[in-house]
Amino acid sequence: MTSIIYVGMDVHTTNYTLCCYSVSDDRTFAIAQVEPDYHEILKYLNRVEKQREEKCRFVCGYEAGCLGYSLYHQLHSHEIDCVILAPSTMMTAPGKRVKTDRKDAERISKCLAFHTYSPVHIPTEMDDAVKEYIRMRDDGNMALIRVKQQIIAFCTRHGKPFDGKSYWTKKHVDWLCEMDFDSAILKEALQEYMILYFQLREKVEMYDVRIEKLSQMDTYLEPVQRLGCLRGIAAHTALSLCVEVGDFRRFATAQQFASYIGLVPGECSSGDKQQYTGITKAGNSHLRKLLVEAAQVFSRSATKSGKSAALKERQAKCDSVIVAYADKANARLKKKYFRIALKSKANIAKAAVARELACFVWGLMTEHVA
Repeated sequence: MTSIIYVGMDVHTTNYTLCCYSVSDDRTFAIAQVEPDYHEILKYLNRVEKQREEKCRFVCGYEAGCLGYSLYHQLHSHEIDCVILAPSTMMTAPGKRVKTDRKDAERISKCLAFHTYSPVHIPTEMDDAVKEYIRMRDDGNMALIRVKQQIIAFCTRHGKPFDGKSYWTKKHVDWLCEMDFDSAILKEALQEYMILYFQLREKVEMYDVRIEKLSQMDTYLEPVQRLGCLRGIAAHTALSLCVEVGDFRRFATAQQFASYIGLVPGECSSGDKQQYTGITKAGNSHLRKLLVEAAQVFSRSATKSGKSAALKERQAKCDSVIVAYADKANARLKKKYFRIALKSKANIAKAAVARELACFVWGLMTEHVA
């Protein structure tokens, strides 16, 4: 007879803390700390099986974090069942005051045993590689944004405010390049800032071209074209949704998908009193940020037809049923934004539109377009 042993692993780059739990015995045992190497986990499992003097089936698990999917793949390559647990869905003891690696490992083992968690989706090798490339591009874009802020602050500190309407237009950049200071050192500092700005801008543009090419791969072409029918979603956001979500059908409803992104409101109700809080911000923060940015498009004025030239070009590649569904979504979201923005803050309107945009994305990707 095979005994099932649940192994909770609290993993860090410096060490792994391991703990076993058996439902039949209803106890935790064999708590140990090992070096951060999956070979040490395999040795630990062998020791536990010898001590119990019976055939054991091990189910290991660890919280999503710094190790990504590497430990998961290493254990699976040795035919050891492994699960990555989503931290926001795990059972937590009320009023917890003490947090240690040992207690975390015990908690993970019990979550595995009683299934009080949601597993993290494991992407394919290609999806994971594309996701990392996109996030690398976003890191480069954040560096570019920081340099822009530093240049504007530098000019403001030294009494050189720009009197034009918009920053980082061709006129603004030319003005920066032609700016002169009495101090040669200040002039040199601004030149170095501008060199860094041009380098980062060129890199981000190069990354965007590469992402556009990746979105044209056979694996991603159709879903990217579908998502592109929605306002605010072009190749970058569409490809991010495809590679980070994987199979949209693993969410039974649009509400579940919005919850996965953390765009649903929290609730703090008691008795007859119902009280809702802001969005939970649990789940995939990268996709949440992209959808909120996409929602900002609906705050801007559109052409008389409601479609830009770029949107028309993207919709021309898709079936009329998909385009009709996307047009319905675009019109509804535009109306919703202004209805909420007139009564409340613009940020609340953007979050509400982003949540409903996520629901329309789910509908497109699961063919619920009726």
